[in-house]
Amino acid sequence: MNAPLPPDNAEIARLIIANALDYAIITLDRIGNITSWSPGAERIFGYSADEIIGKPSSMLFVAADEAAGAHLLEMDVAREHGRAEDSRWHSRKDGHRFWGNGVMMVLTDGPHSGFLKILRDETKSKLADQQRVLLLHELNHRIKNTLATVQSIAENTLRASSVDPATRANLTNRLIALSEAHNLLVTENWAGADLGGVVAQAVAPHELPEAPRFAIDGPPVRLSPQQAVSLSLALHELATNAAKYGALSDAVGQVAITWNIWQDGEGRRYLNLLWKEQGGPPVSAPTHTGFGTRLITRTVGQESGGRAHVTYEPAGLRCVIELELSKDQEIPILDLSKAKRSPAGSQ
Repeated sequence: MNAPLPPDNAEIARLIIANALDYAIITLDRIGNITSWSPGAERIFGYSADEIIGKPSSMLFVAADEAAGAHLLEMDVAREHGRAEDSRWHSRKDGHRFWGNGVMMVLTDGPHSGFLKILRDETKSKLADQQRVLLLHELNHRIKNTLATVQSIAENTLRASSVDPATRANLTNRLIALSEAHNLLVTENWAGADLGGVVAQAVAPHELPEAPRFAIDGPPVRLSPQQAVSLSLALHELATNAAKYGALSDAVGQVAITWNIWQDGEGRRYLNLLWKEQGGPPVSAPTHTGFGTRLITRTVGQESGGRAHVTYEPAGLRCVIELELSKDQEIPILDLSKAKRSPAGSQ
C-alpha cells in the first residue's frame, strides 16, 4: 500500500491560513490595497473577503488614525526596516473597537510583492491591564487616605501632648515622603521604580533652579517596590539633615549622589550608592546615634536586605548604601548608552 504524499508548501500555507482563526492574515499590494483576507481576518474584523478585498487598508483603522496616516506610516516603516509592529485600537465592521497587536512585513516575491500583515485581537489582555492599573490607583488612593489619617492622628496626639512643633513637622514630612514613594510606584504599576526617579523626587524640595545644589550621576537601575520605598525614606532623611546641619544649610554647599552596579562571579548583582556632602559647615561625629540615622540603617538593612553606613568627615557627611538587585531588575546593556546623567551642579 502506497503511503500518502506529503502536502506541498502551498497546501501547508493554505491549511495554516484556513485554521489560524485567532489571527488576521492579510496581504496588501504596494500602495496598501487589500489583496487577500484570511478566515481569521473575517472573524476578527467582521468583513467577508468579498467586502474587503480591493479596498484600502485604511478601512481597518479608526478615523483618527486614518486621518493621521497611520496605515501609510506602517508601510513606510516596513519598507525601511523590513517589518513594522504596533498595538492600537481598531474598528470592527459593526463599529465595536478591539485592541489589536499586529506586525507588517514586506513581500518581495514578483507579482505578489507588497506587504503581509498578521494581527491578533488582544482586547481581553488590554482590558485586564487597564483593570489592574485601575485597582493599583484605587489601592494608592486608599493608602494615601490611610497615611493622611495616620498623619492627622499623630499630629493631634503630639500637639495634645505638647510635643515640640519641630518634632511634629519631622513626622509629618516623613509620612509625606512615604506617600510620594507610593505615588512613584503607582506610575510604574508597582513593577518597581527607576533609581534616578527616586533620587530626583527625594531632592526636589531642596533644589534651587538658579543655584543647583545636587550633582546626580549613575547608570539606569530598577529597584524593587520595597527598595524604592526604603531608599526614598533614606534619601529624605539625608536631605533633611543636610538642610538643617549639613551642606544644604548654607548657600555654597553641594551634594553629590552617585551610584554604580556590579556583579560577582556567581552572577549576583549589587548597587553601591554614595551620598557625599561638601562645601557646608565643618562636620563632627554626633555623641549619639540620632533617629534619622537609625531610620536609614533600619529601612535599608532590615527591610531591603542591604546595608547603609554613615560617616561624619570634616568636609561633609558621607553615606554609602549597598543593595542586592534581582535579575528582574536588570537593565538591557544597550540602555547603558543613556546612563550618563547631566550633573545639576559641579563638584
